[in-house]
Amino acid sequence: MPPDPKAAPIPMDLLIVEPLEEEVVHWLSKRHRVLLAPELMRDPRGFRMALRDVRALMLPTTLALDAHALRNAPALRAVGCVSAGADNIDLDACSRAGVEVVRSVTATAQAEAEFMIGALVTLLRRVPVIGSHGMLVGRELGSARVGLIGMAPAARSIAQMLAAFGSSVVGYDPSLHATDAIWERWGVKPLGLRELLEESDAVCVQLSYFNRYRGLLGDRLLPYCKPNQVIVSISYSALFDEAALARELHTGRITAAWFDSVEPGALDEGRPLADIETLQVSPRIASTTRESRLRSAWAVARRLDELLKRLAGERPGGRESSGFSSTPPDAGRDLAIDPSSR
Repeated sequence: MPPDPKAAPIPMDLLIVEPLEEEVVHWLSKRHRVLLAPELMRDPRGFRMALRDVRALMLPTTLALDAHALRNAPALRAVGCVSAGADNIDLDACSRAGVEVVRSVTATAQAEAEFMIGALVTLLRRVPVIGSHGMLVGRELGSARVGLIGMAPAARSIAQMLAAFGSSVVGYDPSLHATDAIWERWGVKPLGLRELLEESDAVCVQLSYFNRYRGLLGDRLLPYCKPNQVIVSISYSALFDEAALARELHTGRITAAWFDSVEPGALDEGRPLADIETLQVSPRIASTTRESRLRSAWAVARRLDELLKRLAGERPGGRESSGFSSTPPDAGRDLAIDPSSR
């Protein structure tokens, strides 16, 4: 019997737009109905149309999943991100729509930590300061006090590496009380944000971004940075007020800064950060290594497999599932890395 053209389409289990390792795609394809469509990375309109009958999605950072896109995705219940950042995903809209955002922060922690350590060493050596004899000289990371803003998983790896250099490490996180056990466990001394900026020779920013943090590092805080401070950030650049950052870079109070991506247009002519020689921007490479992508891809794939089975009523043990859980906008879901489950 030919299919009824009026019948509702069968939802596709998983749409994969993010380029993935072949072994991960093969593993998912054996378990679910999978559509591999990396060409949609360059076709935002086609991407939104493809969402209509999709239950889960593997999303690249080049495409946005916002309220408008979600209106075209009534069946969507989960979105997976291989990259650590989720700046392209409206977490509030996903929470309202009951869509779980799946990402593995720990999978990229080592890659991000190595990137930030390398950037710190580069800035401290490449952008010299005036030494005791009036000569322009570089500085050593081992003699620096380094402030960590945001105690994300990468911060733990950074703190361990800095300890090996002999650096003094202090930290700030708005979600952690100064008495929290994590500070002692990670070997980081907690400070207030202004105090951290006043005392640190170098600052690493890996704070998760939410709308309430827009411009957090601006006129009220950046003028208090320790003179000749260098800053490395893998966070969403909107944490910084552009005008305030540009002013401190121009005066030299902040000797140099390295951002792993900035907001679109932030470096355009006429914007505060345009043509500042002591500002370096890389194209979102901190979390992306061969090893981190493989770890993250497997972790996210396993979680999506679990969620899709629950949606189909195939929860282990034969129990029916109530479906997916939404991701709160202020807390991304983290995934443990267990290679044995491959």
